[in-house]
Amino acid sequence: QSTMAGACCNQILCLTCVPTGSIGVVYRCNQAVGTRGDGPSCICFPFETIGPVDIRIQQLNVDTDTKTVDNVTCKVVTAIQFQVDAEKAIDAVTKLNNAPVQMSAYVDDVVRSTLPTMTLDQAYGAKDQMANAIKTSLSESMAPFGYHIVKALVTDLKPDQKVLEAMNEINAQRRLREAAKEKAEAEKDIMIKQSEAEAEAKYLSGVGVARMRKAISEGFAESIESLKTGGLSGQEVVHMMLVTQYMDTLRAGMDNPKGATLIVPHGPSTLDMEAQVRQGFIAAKQMERGIFS
Repeated sequence: QSTMAGACCNQILCLTCVPTGSIGVVYRCNQAVGTRGDGPSCICFPFETIGPVDIRIQQLNVDTDTKTVDNVTCKVVTAIQFQVDAEKAIDAVTKLNNAPVQMSAYVDDVVRSTLPTMTLDQAYGAKDQMANAIKTSLSESMAPFGYHIVKALVTDLKPDQKVLEAMNEINAQRRLREAAKEKAEAEKDIMIKQSEAEAEAKYLSGVGVARMRKAISEGFAESIESLKTGGLSGQEVVHMMLVTQYMDTLRAGMDNPKGATLIVPHGPSTLDMEAQVRQGFIAAKQMERGIFS
């Protein structure tokens, strides 16, 4: 009898292989009794079988529809990276039927309890906060079933297209308003600088004119004194200077290449400018005597 039993056992001994990146769960009469590592393994078929369980990191993408506190409907896209704990592989295959569905339910619960407390703008800045809350909730819930949550990521936040267009328009108008303010401030600064420059230019021009007139007056005084020293009377000196200034003015007008044409009456009655000036002074003197006499 022992010989027959040994022969029977030799006939049902089978060699099987567990793929790399997996762990084999040994079933004896459909009951999970242990695990085998990757590589070749012997089992007693048909009483024992091995079912491979993938222990590599996997990713589950979850789309959750919800709305914010300001009543903006949006879709939150979450990526869950998880793997089966090799030491709890039996729990993973015996305690949980469909792990992705269970994880999706936990993700939806966390997102729909977190996002409705925020505005849309706050939600964009709280992605890390939501991701940490999802990872914490999933880790606590899936650990008893042999699943390890590696990472939880909120990869996208998708409001309705009309809301996106409205937000872009608001941002565009805000930037245009800021640009208009900056442009107005720049124009204001330019006008102030121009006014300051014009005021400074007029001041300097006035100073220059005053100095020029002072220099002319001093020159006239020196010329008069010099001509008096030469034997001319004060009236004769004034007459000569008036005629000289008149001729200098005419010559300056002719020498200016950009100047306009000057038409000055200069007939026989105006040739003797000195006589005319002298006659003007005499007439003024006679009028003065007639008035005060």
